[in-house]
This record gives sequence, C-alpha cells and structure tokens, in this order.
Amino acid sequence: APEVELSIKLAQFAASLSGVESHCIKAFAEALEIIPFTLAENAGLSPINIVTELEEPTFRGGGDGGYQREEVLHHQHHEENVLQPLLVSISAITLASETVRSILKIDDIVN
Repeated sequence: APEVELSIKLAQFAASLSGVESHCIKAFAEALEIIPFTLAENAGLSPINIVTELEEPTFRGGGDGGYQREEVLHHQHHEENVLQPLLVSISAITLASETVRSILKIDDIVN
C-alpha cells in the first residue's frame, strides 16, 4: 500500500520540522493511514492488523516501494488479478495534497 509507505515517510519528515508545518504534515500523514484502514474494514478484515502488517516491512528497514509489501498481502491479489495501477495512486495522492495545500493557503496557515 503506497499510502502506508508515504504516511510513514511523511511522519518521519514532520518529526524533523517544527511549528505549523510539522503539524500540517503529520496530520496529512495520519489521514493517509485511513485509506488502507477503511479498505480493510470494508472487506471485512481486521483493519488494525492489516495496517500493522503493511507497516511492518518499512519499520524493519525495507521500504522499497511496494515490493516488500507484496509478501504481506498481495499473494491473493496477484492470483485473482486484482491490481492497483501506480498512476491511480499517484493521481489520488497528488490531488489530495493539492486540495490540502489549497485549504491551508485559504486559511493563511501556509504560504
């Protein structure tokens, strides 16, 4: 799940900042975790267990895109030909971040 990987990287980056920027980036990182959580919940799976399994390779030092995460959950997906194109994830995350930035600009929180 690219959302989990990005969430972890953004949280790490937010920790290196201070002030309003840190809080904004941390909140966006937390919001990204809702995506796999909701998908797991809608599939009738334990969302906490799924998100934890998705995070595990990154905390072990892996984190090479989604490759290590394929070992966690994607075995069934490949067999059933259920795949998520990279362009879909990139577009969704780009649009979400542009929306958040626009809202923060309107509220004069960021430049």
